[in-house]
Amino acid sequence: MNRRSFLALGASAPAFAQTTGRPVEPFDDHGPLVIERKREGKPRAGQVVAAIQPHSDDIPIFAAGTFFKLMDEGATGYLIRVTNDDMAGPGWYAETVSANERDEKAVAQVFGVKKAFDLNYNNHTMDTIARSELKARFIFLFRLLKVNTVVCYDPWGHYEENPDHYITAACVEAACWMAGGSKDYPEHFEAGLKPHGVREKYYFARFQQRVNRVVDTTPWLEKKIDVNVENKAQGPAGENGAQLKARLEKEGKRLPLLGNDNNTANRNYIREFVLAQDRETGKKYGLEYAEQFHYIGPEANPVQEYIRKNAVSR
Repeated sequence: MNRRSFLALGASAPAFAQTTGRPVEPFDDHGPLVIERKREGKPRAGQVVAAIQPHSDDIPIFAAGTFFKLMDEGATGYLIRVTNDDMAGPGWYAETVSANERDEKAVAQVFGVKKAFDLNYNNHTMDTIARSELKARFIFLFRLLKVNTVVCYDPWGHYEENPDHYITAACVEAACWMAGGSKDYPEHFEAGLKPHGVREKYYFARFQQRVNRVVDTTPWLEKKIDVNVENKAQGPAGENGAQLKARLEKEGKRLPLLGNDNNTANRNYIREFVLAQDRETGKKYGLEYAEQFHYIGPEANPVQEYIRKNAVSR
């Protein structure tokens, strides 16, 4: 799914149809397929989740419902944007960066995260950076924030063409493991940090991936629309509904879907077109809306489990 063109203003009907072609393929890697639904109470109280995105619209489009769900269950949320989005948005480069920065701040506010971090790499050129540097930055943040869960692009997703996506994903995956070591970056420990590996990952992809987790995001549908409305500089959401409404009015036409005001137009445009994939994914599992992931959870410790079952008092 090309998120910056598939819903461009005036896109043709065949382009819309292509957005539902991403199959859900369950595999047994890292566990069988699980349908994750809303849980009552705060089962994640005390946990920390970091949503990591190369660009300001990645988490809003592909994982906003799940991010809201994890925080509603009690986790403290952080948002990390890796690039400055200087290649995607209106105007010249400086205007593009400024517009995306405003969007990122608005997105973070709607999510209600504790803090948002911008790592400020150039857009579309992350395959030229030193991966060891980006890994080190993620390791520092994982240790500093004591991250339990990450939501990010799938480092093993198929057919990903954007280097920002697959470089970010690969460095996140490595950093999740390395952050738990006691010899990598010992200067962190002199600053008071401790080894802290990240043991739970929700990996999403734009195209095909090995899916073993489908999250029912229906309860957070309106919140997902809220956050996508804030992506005005780029992406298929933002103010595209209002722009389409205005264009049709000039042509003497109207779409009842878009309503009578710009806010309704924007929200209904997102609901109908931007979230079409969420509807298709949900339909396969008897849900209204859903997001799909390759999920990797904390692995059981067989030694500790054996001790729990078999240890006796001396």
